[in-house]
Amino acid sequence: QVQLAESGGGLVQAGGSLRLSCAASGSMFSIDAMGWYRQAPGKQRELVASIRSSGSTNYADSVKGRFTITRDNAQKRVYLQMNSLKPGDTAVYYCNRGHYSGPRYYPYDYWGQGTQVTVSS
Repeated sequence: QVQLAESGGGLVQAGGSLRLSCAASGSMFSIDAMGWYRQAPGKQRELVASIRSSGSTNYADSVKGRFTITRDNAQKRVYLQMNSLKPGDTAVYYCNRGHYSGPRYYPYDYWGQGTQVTVSS
C-alpha cells in the first residue's frame, strides 16, 4: 500500500526559503515519477514540480528558477526546496506518485495529507 507523508511547511516572510519533504512507502518508488502539487483557498490543485525516476525535472512557469525538486530513492523521499518565496506561493502542498506519458506528468491517486505553506508580505 502506498502512503505519502509531507512535512516542512510553515510560516515564512516573503523572500525566505522552506524545504518540504515527502516520505513514501510501498514498493516501486524508484520506478515511479513523483510530483509536488499545491492548492490555495478557492483555487484548483496545480502541479508545481515533477521528477522522473531518472532525475530529470519539470516545473510550472510560476516557480521556475525558485523551486527545486529532488529525490532520494534509497530513502524513498522527495524534496521541494523553495527559495525567494512570494505571498502567491501560499497554499497547502501535496506530494504525489505518478507517471509520465511523453512530456506530461499524470498523477496516480496517491496523496498525502498536505503541509501548509504561508508566505507573509
